[in-house]
Amino acid sequence: MSTEPETLPTTENSTRRRLLGRVAIVAAVIGGAIGVYAYVGYLNHGQYVQSTDDAYVKADSITVSSKLSGYVRAVKVADNQPVKAGDLLVEVDPTDYRIKLSQASAQENLARAGEALNRAGIVEAEAGVAQAKAALTTAARDLAYYNGEVARYRPLVASGSEPKQTLDQMASSRDKAAATVAAQQASLAAANGKLEAAKAQLGQAGAQIEAARAQADSARTDLATTRLIAPVPGTVASSSVRVGQFVQPGQRLLSIVPVQAIYVEANFKETQIGLMRPGQPATIEVDALPGVSFHGRVESVTPGTGATFSLIPPQNATGNFTKIVQRVPVRIRIDAGPEARRVLVPGLSLTVDVDTVGARGAIHQIRREETRTAR
Repeated sequence: MSTEPETLPTTENSTRRRLLGRVAIVAAVIGGAIGVYAYVGYLNHGQYVQSTDDAYVKADSITVSSKLSGYVRAVKVADNQPVKAGDLLVEVDPTDYRIKLSQASAQENLARAGEALNRAGIVEAEAGVAQAKAALTTAARDLAYYNGEVARYRPLVASGSEPKQTLDQMASSRDKAAATVAAQQASLAAANGKLEAAKAQLGQAGAQIEAARAQADSARTDLATTRLIAPVPGTVASSSVRVGQFVQPGQRLLSIVPVQAIYVEANFKETQIGLMRPGQPATIEVDALPGVSFHGRVESVTPGTGATFSLIPPQNATGNFTKIVQRVPVRIRIDAGPEARRVLVPGLSLTVDVDTVGARGAIHQIRREETRTAR
């Protein structure tokens, strides 16, 4: 009677232990399978996903400066205002530059009038050359005539058929014709000289026109530059210009942030970039939008570490050396809609994961190349 109640608890405990043992075995098998699956996943993919939280939203902001000096007549935008390319931002008083344009235009008109006068002088000089040539032709014809008469009368005078006085008159006329030919030749040379001088003056007038036109174009450009327009679409930021302010050439007035052209700059450790290539997919998480992930693509890898391009690069060849893991900036294009881009302003912190599994064969290729080179 006393042994029967003790047998039931023992049987129940034994059954429970067997059941727990089976559950433990199944759990161990499942855990092992999960572990093996996770390990295989890590070997095939997980180890190629490179992550960093040293990443920020970037945008190539544009600083708008004045090319000219002058008083600000109008400011058409305010901080945080969106603008389109070509919108008027600031207008500098154009009065002085409009006067300079009028002066340059007047100089150009004066140079053109001088050119017209020189062309008229060329026409006149060409007429003088033609007149001198005609006179020279007439004088040469007279000289030839009198030379022929002297040659004809000389034997007649020698034979006594004609008086010597007639021969002397012919010789005198011949000498006068020769002097006229010489004078007309000198006149022709002078007329040609006037023509060349007129042509040279015409070339000078053309150069004066080009110089005046260049001055007018410069004045016209300066006048147009008094209106500062937005070179790209974006948002106005850090405006420091006010109406009535006197600005100097090169003075910074405001900045335009192209919020539609934002990108990510992720600083990966040097141990993470061995397989990083342009075009690889990236997953981006923004601290400002918890629970929201964005997709992107690697655009480029900076050809140097951040320390290399710093203002004062480290000089590791002096003093004690402590090795520090360097970081390399990687530019990533972010795919985000218009609503998200309103939040993704430059400077926000990010977490970036880059999938480099597509380049896992690069290590074997590098090893083969080095082995081939060593041989």
